Amino acid sequence: MIQESAAGSVRAAYNTVAASYARALPDTSFESSLDLAMIRQFADALCAGTADGGILDAGCGTGRMISHLESLGLSDIEGVDLSEAMIAQARNSHPQCHFKTGDLAALPYASRSFRGVLAWYSVIHTPPEHLPDIVTDLARVTRHGGHVLLGFQAGIGQRTMDRAYGHDVVLTAWLHDPADVAKLLTRQGFTIAAQLTREPRSVEAHAQAFILARRSG
Repeated sequence: MIQESAAGSVRAAYNTVAASYARALPDTSFESSLDLAMIRQFADALCAGTADGGILDAGCGTGRMISHLESLGLSDIEGVDLSEAMIAQARNSHPQCHFKTGDLAALPYASRSFRGVLAWYSVIHTPPEHLPDIVTDLARVTRHGGHVLLGFQAGIGQRTMDRAYGHDVVLTAWLHDPADVAKLLTRQGFTIAAQLTREPRSVEAHAQAFILARRSG
């Protein structure tokens, strides 16, 4: 779990930038074709799978991924995020969906609630030593036979941003080693179904990683 002082800082920063974020990133036009291919793999796995239940956008932000998931044939999607202001934006743009505020390491849902969980760049403000807590809770809320998809910035280390989306806010972004993330998932009963690390584009400072895993245990 992100320590409470750090979580409070992340929450405050995203509460400040929420409206600007929604305007800057209204959809998936920033994602590369490889990124979107991994999301399609996630959607195809859910459509072909035998697990029932809804789908959780964990760390949903303003809900920008929900319309894309719906376009791929998915429904019964809900979202959770640490920031109240980001959730407010999500509710405005997706009134048909249910949203909650909450920490990804202590999700406000019963065990085995979802057949699919998307954590799309939701762990970038989580130090590596706290990532096991999040993976543990993602596993807890995922049903047997369900799938999770994580997207994150690949590597080792951190960087500090002192301005984001036109606002003077301070955020620490952490890189995660894809091999370490895959190990965390397998320890929690997941089988890795697909894993991709791509080189950064000109607008990106770091490689990007994506791991699709099936809850087999």
